[in-house]
Amino acid sequence: MSILIDEHTTFIIQGITGREAVTMTRECLDYGAKVIGGVTPGRSGRQVHGLPVEDTVLAFTDRERVDAAVVSVPPAFAADAALEAIEAGVPLVVIVTERIPRKQVAQVMEVAQRHGTRVIGPNCLGIISPGKSRVGGLGGQAESCKRAFAPGKIGVMSRSGGMTVEIANSLSEAGLGISTAVSIGGDPIIGSSYAELMPLFDADSETEAIAIYSEPGGRAEYELAEYMEESGSKKPIVAFMAGRFIDEMPGMRFGHAGTIVEGKADTAASKIENLREAGITVAERVGEIPTLLKELLGN
Repeated sequence: MSILIDEHTTFIIQGITGREAVTMTRECLDYGAKVIGGVTPGRSGRQVHGLPVEDTVLAFTDRERVDAAVVSVPPAFAADAALEAIEAGVPLVVIVTERIPRKQVAQVMEVAQRHGTRVIGPNCLGIISPGKSRVGGLGGQAESCKRAFAPGKIGVMSRSGGMTVEIANSLSEAGLGISTAVSIGGDPIIGSSYAELMPLFDADSETEAIAIYSEPGGRAEYELAEYMEESGSKKPIVAFMAGRFIDEMPGMRFGHAGTIVEGKADTAASKIENLREAGITVAERVGEIPTLLKELLGN
């Protein structure tokens, strides 16, 4: 098993003729992912790496199964692209675009909820289930991706795409490997939080423990702690909280748009205390994550 995607997952890339999307397409194909084509309005009939380009998402969904869509579209048009995929019945939408206006993101999430669509992102790198598939740009070139993301038993969730790779690489080097890694996105509003993804990891027999990279700002960590306490989840979690140095800088932003500290509850210290109270182990350094997970798993 895995979560969200597997070796049978088919997907399209919206904005496929853009420079970054062309590279993403090549990397996904080299990895063995089932990219079936892409969408760029006005470019129907063209090809990208041998894949068909259509004007609309419906051109694909009307003729074949589409399990996911990656939105790699400029910020001004990204929300419309996501809504198009949702309304075409695509069950999983991964939005890699950043700097989408917050009001538009909120509208996308509202429509997605009505349609029962799972959204990952925005401002994320995507999803990978090592040895099965990847949807998005997580991991970069196929060969380096395979080295960093070895198949294994640890689920990874991270607000930072780069740190998703860093943590996965450390887990792979430690012999633990990855079941599924999800770059959830660093914006204030995202489609799937830690708490919303945890039931999937809990139900996944391949996942024995979870590694999380987090940052100050927002309520995602409190929601995770609440989930752990209310659900009785027994899968060990090791979290690392970045940005502790900005606890004394209210209003300061660290890295992503979502890491704005506006009060005590947004601080790293408050979140760390809350996570520990919920039974989640908090690493002092990223490099400690594999060792702590091995201890929790009795390895």
